[in-house]
Amino acid sequence: MPATRPDLLARLEELGIAAETRDHPAVYTVEEARRLRGEIPGGHCKNLFLKDKKGALWLVVCLEDTQVDLKALPGRIGAGRISFGKPDLLMEVLGVEPGSVTPFALINDTEGRVNVVLEKAMMEHEFLSFHPLENTATTTLASADLEKFVRACGHTPQVVAL
Repeated sequence: MPATRPDLLARLEELGIAAETRDHPAVYTVEEARRLRGEIPGGHCKNLFLKDKKGALWLVVCLEDTQVDLKALPGRIGAGRISFGKPDLLMEVLGVEPGSVTPFALINDTEGRVNVVLEKAMMEHEFLSFHPLENTATTTLASADLEKFVRACGHTPQVVAL
């Protein structure tokens, strides 16, 4: 059974990570999120769940305005040719549905199957905002705490200029 939003928020608290969560109607795209976010601070991000031709899984986390060149990306991150991961694989590995992809879903990747890429420009923001395992809320935390959380989930992120 995948972790829930309360499980995630409890884990953040256990790790000593301060986070603020705000509820809102469900959003599925960056455009919908822009219209609803109001005064939520920090860099707002998008998350790409990818699979390469060798079967390796990737979670690329970047600012919402970053144009990710899927043809050039493999050379930057050490992957084979990549494509988007299927919804059933996303649920199996990260325990979330499309529209709710988030680095917080790494809490569910207990086997360490996902390679994590954090955009360098994103990590330069003081605060970052992501869905807390569901697309009906946004959780904001310090960028340093994002990296702390990713590492606590057993992943060593690559910080890459995209």
